[in-house]
Amino acid sequence: MTEISQPEKHGLLWTRDELILAFDLYCRIPFRKTKADNPEVIGLAARLDRSPASVARKLGNFGSFDPELRKRQISGLGHTGKLDREIWDEFNHDWNQLVLEATRLRQANVVAVLPNAEVEDLIAPAGASEKETIRKTRIHQSFFRDAVLSSYEETCCITGLRVRECLVASHIVPWSVSEQLRTDPRNGLCLSATFDRLFDRGLLTLSDDFEVIISSKLRETSDRRVNEMISFYHGTPMLRPRRFLPQPEHLDWHRNNVFHG
Repeated sequence: MTEISQPEKHGLLWTRDELILAFDLYCRIPFRKTKADNPEVIGLAARLDRSPASVARKLGNFGSFDPELRKRQISGLGHTGKLDREIWDEFNHDWNQLVLEATRLRQANVVAVLPNAEVEDLIAPAGASEKETIRKTRIHQSFFRDAVLSSYEETCCITGLRVRECLVASHIVPWSVSEQLRTDPRNGLCLSATFDRLFDRGLLTLSDDFEVIISSKLRETSDRRVNEMISFYHGTPMLRPRRFLPQPEHLDWHRNNVFHG
């Protein structure tokens, strides 16, 4: 913990480990909830022996690097440190490592278990990927689900459904194809369970312009319910996430390898 960021105006220097935990939380909650009165911000602040306002400011610092926020003319907070940028750049290129390092820090009692998470979900086992344990799967899936759902503000990007219990964080390129993308939120879509299954089975995809494409197999059916509940969305724009916009190359892979036009 020898590396430090630039000093805050009214606080102590941030260490690399603290910044990893802060960035992990930044990814897991909607940007509009990066406030000092958020229980998750308060919890992290208590474990880091910092004020909630200090943690909220640091989350705002990360927001200043976020390209999707800039597109919406949200600037985040300035006065960032060199290490803030290094953390952002490092883990935007290696999401799996972010999950494992944040988990390691929790195991070391640097921070409490996240709300609603199981203790065993936060244990990072060693070993080759083909011998992954259920625990390791849960670690990655927990982060991926939190990051994707918070990016879409817990809304299905096709139907607009906002019932968390019905939502799935869908991988565009599946784990079996790319282990590197397993926790990358830019490889994710927030879909209702039905549309997640359609996407997974190649009956639905998205264009590079983020328009919904429904397979002709469904569009040509005479089933009124399919037409009203599924084919209706053909050609409509996807509801874009607040952060972590899906990467075009991932969507292109899905159209060419999974979708049945």
